[in-house]
Amino acid sequence: MVGGSTEEVTTAMNAVPYDAIIVGGGHNGLVAAAYLARAGWEVLVLERRHVVGGACTTEEIFPGYHISTCSFIVHILQDKIVRDLDLYKHGYHVQSLDPARFFPLPDNRYLLHWEDTERTCRELEKFSDRDAVGYRKWIDFWKRAGGIFNEYFLTEPPTVTELCERVSNTADEALLDRLLNGTLTELLDEMFETDEVKASVMHTLDMKDMDEPGVLFGYASIKPNLLTAPHNLGLVTGGMGTLTTAMARSAQGFGAKIRLGAEVKRILIENGQAQGVELTDGQVLRSKLVLSNADPKRTFLKLVGTEHLEANVVQAITELDTDFGTLKFHAAVSELPDFSRHLGTDYDSRYVASIRICPSTDYYRKSAQDAMEGHPTRHPIIDVQIPTVYDRTIAPEGTHIVSMWVRYEPVKPKEGTWDQLREQEGNRLIDVLTEYAPNFRKSIIDWLVYTPIDLERRVYLTDGNIHHTSHVPGQLLGDRLFTRGGYRTPIEGMYMCGAGTHPGGEVSGAPGHNAAHAVLADHGKSGK
Repeated sequence: MVGGSTEEVTTAMNAVPYDAIIVGGGHNGLVAAAYLARAGWEVLVLERRHVVGGACTTEEIFPGYHISTCSFIVHILQDKIVRDLDLYKHGYHVQSLDPARFFPLPDNRYLLHWEDTERTCRELEKFSDRDAVGYRKWIDFWKRAGGIFNEYFLTEPPTVTELCERVSNTADEALLDRLLNGTLTELLDEMFETDEVKASVMHTLDMKDMDEPGVLFGYASIKPNLLTAPHNLGLVTGGMGTLTTAMARSAQGFGAKIRLGAEVKRILIENGQAQGVELTDGQVLRSKLVLSNADPKRTFLKLVGTEHLEANVVQAITELDTDFGTLKFHAAVSELPDFSRHLGTDYDSRYVASIRICPSTDYYRKSAQDAMEGHPTRHPIIDVQIPTVYDRTIAPEGTHIVSMWVRYEPVKPKEGTWDQLREQEGNRLIDVLTEYAPNFRKSIIDWLVYTPIDLERRVYLTDGNIHHTSHVPGQLLGDRLFTRGGYRTPIEGMYMCGAGTHPGGEVSGAPGHNAAHAVLADHGKSGK
């Protein structure tokens, strides 16, 4: 069983201090716990909520509907972590999502992106022969770009300056220069001629301006997903919480302890060294080391406190870019959204398991512009997930779950608050999807929206930033946090293990893996 009663855990805590306390039971905290426990460490994970996983959970937010409330798909989980933690043995099961995405257009045309590149190229030939050729080049470009990051994904990374020196006079020198200094607009124009195809492949990740240098570099940070074993990736049966439950079971199997409903009030700093934590109920728990899975701003400005930090550290943490706002929408529906005007009446329902609403590059630009001006976007870029097409275990018979991840949104609206705007924006999303699937609104049994402030309140993501800090130049590789990726901090005995460290956000497990190995390297121990 994940967790344990307060009585069970308290008895153990009255003995010798733990080797390590991990603040936060998100997926990276669980991965770090597993590796440390596997090396023989006495480890305690403290999770504020009633369930492990952080932003990677399955929750019954409507009766009978088990929903992946934040993260929704596994696309970059590292093969080594799956093996080392024996996740399949502990209940992890994933189904390949193919087609990977369906792009409906307002004029009833559509595109399907398949896992197989050649099959996607045949699809693109409906729009342009040149674009089919360009798509092969596009995939090759991102595999090469992802390779630059993949080399350092499970290691302590170089800074960007060091990376530039390493690739000097190699085949990657020109590629890295383009990632750092080129623009997305230039790359799209070079490879494609049809606006619909450009819109179907474009992504600025956490940055908003297509014409800003650095967008390509930021996006490349998640493209190691093109180099990850496909059999470990896809839609998790039972929802994303099944994955983190498997991680928790693995950690416990190695001897780690996990305590739920235990909120950390502060990290104890004595004589400049982390000595444990104090919970909100007043309990003081001692440990030789502390690892924080919380984001850097919450960790240092709230849990540690500025009084324990040098002024330059406080400034650096305060200035971290977290300005990437998104919404998450969930609905229980009585029937599947009807895309028959695009796909005909007898289409395979798996075609609509993953949908993107973004009809043009101009629409994309307007969405970003709305957010930059501080307005809830009138042009929502919507990634729709209907996991019940594949997984019938998560909803009552005959019904479905429709979720949406929406960008770009202001972290703090210029006019009004997200509490005031929540219902209005939820209805906007319903209206937009209903334009493509006319039965959607009338099929809704219940729905809700998580705004950036809701994500901050529910899972303690500062500014609702799903990556802890944005994937932007200056916050990637060895520059992500402090030095060498951010695992070590200016406070002796304190480490970071969450998405605010290298290689960043997404459900990869890599930050937890890397942090644990940094700890073991520093303290003269290695994994078994």
